[in-house]
Amino acid sequence: MGRIGLYSLTVGLLVLGSAWGQAPAPKTPPKTAPEVGKEKKDTKIKKGSKKDVEAIGERDAGKGVNFYSIEKEIAMGKGYAQEIERQAKVIDDPVISEYVNRVGQNLVRNSDTKVPVTIKVIDSEEVNAFALPGGFFFVNSGLILKAESESELAGVMAHEIAHIAARHGTRQATRGQIANLASIPLIFMGGWAGYGIRQAASVAIPMGFMQFSRSFEREADLLGLQYLYKAGYDPTSFVDFFEKLQSLEKKRPGTMAKIFSSHPPTDDRIQDSQKNIQELLEAKPEYVVTTSEFNDVKNRLLAMSNRRKEDAEDQNRPRLRRAPGSTTGPVDPDEDGKTPKTDEDERPKLKRRPTAGN
Repeated sequence: MGRIGLYSLTVGLLVLGSAWGQAPAPKTPPKTAPEVGKEKKDTKIKKGSKKDVEAIGERDAGKGVNFYSIEKEIAMGKGYAQEIERQAKVIDDPVISEYVNRVGQNLVRNSDTKVPVTIKVIDSEEVNAFALPGGFFFVNSGLILKAESESELAGVMAHEIAHIAARHGTRQATRGQIANLASIPLIFMGGWAGYGIRQAASVAIPMGFMQFSRSFEREADLLGLQYLYKAGYDPTSFVDFFEKLQSLEKKRPGTMAKIFSSHPPTDDRIQDSQKNIQELLEAKPEYVVTTSEFNDVKNRLLAMSNRRKEDAEDQNRPRLRRAPGSTTGPVDPDEDGKTPKTDEDERPKLKRRPTAGN
């Protein structure tokens, strides 16, 4: 079916000025990063655009051709979410689920999302998170275990929340339907060849809810980066985590194709995110990097994972089976090594021979 990077500015500007007939003006010291960032934002960023961080929550991030109403999108996403919950194991540990939901809802409050967002944790070792249309969001436990800080986890979650805010699922599906409708004349003009093209387009439509185009992925990077920043997290964590995944791919080829096959963190996306950090985000004196709660939840998941492994090993452990009468130990009546029989009648008993007088 799930389940995303960022940097501080280090720019100095030296302004020299002098007036004719006056003493030269003193040198102006280099401006701080926040001042430079503010100047760039005021002069280059269109107010209310998707690059205007100050307009988060007031802009229409989901604007675009869309055949689906908000109500239909929510109903459809709810149906898909119920199907996922029937097939996957949702972690119901209150500490884990409450923490992940709280991190996610903080990002939602600092986003352009117009629908309520439901967040659940899936018990899966795969490093992923994914959002469905209508505000249904799943985080794999493997993602939490792979992240080294709360800000890295929040960065991936912010990217997926951006997909919800921008309505990428239904907008992508709409593109598929438009392509399908556009191929109809080919049936009359191109015979069976045209019919084959239309069939191929129809098959691709259901995948439109999860397989986003490159432009949508870049947009989710742009928006997710802003949401992460506005929620108070270190934006560089956005890039750090994807660089970590790329490094993992180099060490173990094929890993990336599995865990982020739908939207791999390519070099150009990482570079774009770095550029957006420098041009759009004013440096703050401090950021949230991680919390003790993140470490507690991660340790809790590790303990759960270790228990599962121990249970699996215990199930496969060799077992000895005793034959009836061989010892005084329990007998296995079904010969399956599972259910020993403890009936007193199975114990060896001594019998006296009847005497002539009896």
